[in-house]
Amino acid sequence: MPSSTQMTNFPAGFAQGVNVRGMPLLSAYPGKVYWVSSVIGSDGNRGTFDRPFATIDYAVGRCAANKGDIIMVMPGHVETVSAAGGLALDVAGIAIVGMGTGSLRPTVNFTTVVGADMNVDAANITIMNMLFTGGIDALTGPIDVNAADFTFIGCETRDVTGQATDFIVTDANASRFLISNWKHLGAAAAGADTAISIVGGDDWAIENFNIYGNFAVGAIENVTTAANRARIGGGTEPSYIWTENAADIAITMAAASTGWIGPNINIMLQDNAANITECTVGAAMQFMQPINIVNLAGESSMQQNITASTDA
Repeated sequence: MPSSTQMTNFPAGFAQGVNVRGMPLLSAYPGKVYWVSSVIGSDGNRGTFDRPFATIDYAVGRCAANKGDIIMVMPGHVETVSAAGGLALDVAGIAIVGMGTGSLRPTVNFTTVVGADMNVDAANITIMNMLFTGGIDALTGPIDVNAADFTFIGCETRDVTGQATDFIVTDANASRFLISNWKHLGAAAAGADTAISIVGGDDWAIENFNIYGNFAVGAIENVTTAANRARIGGGTEPSYIWTENAADIAITMAAASTGWIGPNINIMLQDNAANITECTVGAAMQFMQPINIVNLAGESSMQQNITASTDA
């Protein structure tokens, strides 16, 4: 037992980080912890486990910048975002951690107007184990990342009503973002351009992903501004893309973008056609095998037949 003057059994902190029901907190945060539940909470509460806030939006406003504050979101929480900037993550250095698994994961639903979105407008924000759903057709970027060092781990984005045009969008300020263990469950019907559309940014990575949808442009798109040292693939697990669109593009990068596509990416295309080489686009990218492609159900994959380096 700690003494009357000792506030914790762990005075040295947690050098290896902390896991909450298998969900890792990426560092030993020294800040405050606020709890949120739409089921039992109220924004007039104190934000404790027993008396949680009702909304993530309110909890963000209670946090202090760069103090390591954490917002723990309880199982069954549902938050509706019905306007542009309806959920503003504008306090730097906070973490939002969802509790629960499967359908009990906290959910943020975007609805009412196509511009409804969550803006990530401050640096060093982390989101873990959350479900984001599209509740209206033709959403134009419901997750909008406009700041550096964003971390998005173990989350799912899902089309529910119609198709989001682009579910995640980032701008050139979003350097060094990390998206890991991300699942995107899009619609089989046409209407989407991408699962994620990236404008510029340097040293970012998307790994351990599972993306499904009908993508007119590509599952992962880098557009307008080149990215430097970007990485798509790698990580600790294989990554998967399945596109139902006859365009048969899985990944497309701006012509001057540099970095790595692969390894360990598995791609399913719509058409049994001459599309194995063309399904990833990146004139200045490096392609790290294996990148496995299938273009007809019932067949085995082949490695993407891009020109290989030679020892010359």
